[in-house]
Amino acid sequence: MEHKKWSEEAWRLAEPIYRAIIELPFVRELAAGTLSRERFLFYLRQDAMYVDNYVRVLAHVASRLPETAMVEDFLKFALDGVLVEKALHQSYLGPEGLDGAKPTAVNLLYMDHETALGLKPVAMEAAGILPCFWVYQKVGESILANAAKENPYYHWIETYGDPAFEQSNRRAIEICDTLADLASEEVRREMTRAFLLSTRFEQMFWESAYRLDEMLPY
Repeated sequence: MEHKKWSEEAWRLAEPIYRAIIELPFVRELAAGTLSRERFLFYLRQDAMYVDNYVRVLAHVASRLPETAMVEDFLKFALDGVLVEKALHQSYLGPEGLDGAKPTAVNLLYMDHETALGLKPVAMEAAGILPCFWVYQKVGESILANAAKENPYYHWIETYGDPAFEQSNRRAIEICDTLADLASEEVRREMTRAFLLSTRFEQMFWESAYRLDEMLPY
């Protein structure tokens, strides 16, 4: 019988969450170009804080991977995250766009979740960061397919169609599958749990931005 990849089973379990995400008001209004600028900029500020933490987690994963090629790929993911995401954030928010910004509870919990996985086996840490690649790319494809060029957020939306991002996503999935093949059944189960929890945080992140959740005072 053909061996089933870890990623296939993980995505099967996560797909209902993904389907719920693409129906969220934030996502639908972003695609339609009707999302309020207040909500969009609120999302960008939260995303900028998240990305600052995310690139550190990517670098931490890289330091623990068993193969040189994997290490190089994850370091490249981290570098790309810094260069591409930060440039996009600055283009909309300007150099002082994060002044006074604090994370929402959802954002802080998501960042803490990914950081805490650094104390677990590297396979779990890698699985926990994967939804930020995979879900983001899949949702982006959906938005891009439905967005008109007159959309005021089109410059942001078109980055979803970047072939380099799709390639990075495929490679991240491949690395997670390799790590799963080397892991025990217990670790594979925990990889799936970490992946599903991060996928749920992706959903909560967009919901939080649409609600304009209160930022934490610290």
